[in-house]
Amino acid sequence: MNAEPASLPFESAVESARDYFANLQARIVASLEQLDGTAFRTDTWERPEGGGGVSRMLEGGQVFERAAVLFSHVLGSNLPPSASARRPDLAGRPWQAMGVSLVLHPRNPYVPTVHMNVRLFVAPARHSGESSAYWFGGGMDLTPYYAFEDDARHFHRTCRDALAAHGDDYYPRFKQWCDEYFYLKHRGETRGIGGIFFDDLAEPGFDVCFALVRDVGDAFLHAYVPIVELRKDEPYGERERSFQSYRRGRYVEFNLVYDRGTLFGLQSGGRTESILLSMPPVANWRYDWKPEPGTPEAALAGFLVARDWL
Repeated sequence: MNAEPASLPFESAVESARDYFANLQARIVASLEQLDGTAFRTDTWERPEGGGGVSRMLEGGQVFERAAVLFSHVLGSNLPPSASARRPDLAGRPWQAMGVSLVLHPRNPYVPTVHMNVRLFVAPARHSGESSAYWFGGGMDLTPYYAFEDDARHFHRTCRDALAAHGDDYYPRFKQWCDEYFYLKHRGETRGIGGIFFDDLAEPGFDVCFALVRDVGDAFLHAYVPIVELRKDEPYGERERSFQSYRRGRYVEFNLVYDRGTLFGLQSGGRTESILLSMPPVANWRYDWKPEPGTPEAALAGFLVARDWL
């Protein structure tokens, strides 16, 4: 595990990953700008401890109430607690973390919120007696407010197809991982209808893992944009917007209580404005509220359990 790649020097392989992530951000933003008709704001930032990133975001768009597509490549001298607890053998090492993370919060409640992330973590060797350590992670998941089975099947089918070239076992394994990861234990429900999620991916080697991550990143627009185009012009009113805001509260709860990326970013001295761009612009909480049986709002509960969408 974590052996340096044979086809390229390790530093060059890491640089190729960085270039891919930066290009992926640009491609996704260009597609979303065309879909929304609104230009993204660009915010380039530097981290005092090393590295930086580019935050691309819009608020108040025609389709997206908030959209954030973030690229970062940050460096540090000592692993933060969220990483060193999992890999105590790397304690004291310098590190690099890079990748693309996005969250899109649509205006229309019939369009689902979506999250995607692809990333690479590196702990370079300090001397000849050490090997450089690395692992990839990522995935994508869909959080609808109203239940459309066709949307869920399309999203999961695209995730499955993105992984197919790498082996038949990847999709069911990463799908289960996603269901278990995006689960609100205190609510007893999944955050949405899932997708795929993976972490600590280092075998069978850097090049193979990087190819898988590229296929996941490249599949995102195919998984999500057709759903947006199908649902964005559905008529809605205050009832649907109120329910959307209520369900967005669950999104906030997950990100602040369970999400590894949020915790890592805050613990590592990351840029708070970028980290919290994943939050919805409006959310609310109601005391012990339950939708009326038989309503479209009540139907969502049947989606918030792990199931085979294919």
